[in-house]
Amino acid sequence: MLGLIAKKLGMSQIYVDGKAIPVTILEAEPGVITQIKTKEKDGYNAIQVGFIDTKEKRLTKPLLEKLKKVDVSPKRVLKEFRIENTADYNIKDEIKVDMFEEGDVVDVIGKTKGKGFSGVMKRHNFAGGPDGHGSMFNRRVGSIGNCEFPGRVVKGRKMPGQYGNVKVTVKNLMVVKVDSEKNIIAIKGAVPGSKGEYVNIIKRGTK
Repeated sequence: MLGLIAKKLGMSQIYVDGKAIPVTILEAEPGVITQIKTKEKDGYNAIQVGFIDTKEKRLTKPLLEKLKKVDVSPKRVLKEFRIENTADYNIKDEIKVDMFEEGDVVDVIGKTKGKGFSGVMKRHNFAGGPDGHGSMFNRRVGSIGNCEFPGRVVKGRKMPGQYGNVKVTVKNLMVVKVDSEKNIIAIKGAVPGSKGEYVNIIKRGTK
């Protein structure tokens, strides 16, 4: 499935047939094909696409030499997409936002907002205990296990800890609008991450 890397600019709304549709505005970075993998040589068909220009000193020497061989400027991110037919693509071909059309169905992959160390009420939606004076419960965890047997906390118990900052895939979102000149794509609904974060957009099909 082919896709792009895009920067999250924020949320807005678009009116369609008198209805307000909430959308996330993404600025899609044009990508350059840096490598083509075939089933005969590599065991599967795929294309490797480089995104986001960067300085040469920020790349390892092997990666820099690899890009120089195909005459591609230094890229910060290399992303591989498995496809069925590689004959339609060539080295240095650009992958732009115009690959998407209104009505396309996409998956968006990104990291959720990090909320830091959080308690069970915020992290797991626990109800908490009585708020009356002297209850000594309030927002605490409560019982976390049995007594003598098994004599330990069972794995997977919901506890306080790091909340957010995890990789998430939101599936079957619809492309509402595409602006090829400004490299802007509007996707219905919310996508993971804060403003300015990068997400992966994977094209799945058309509704």
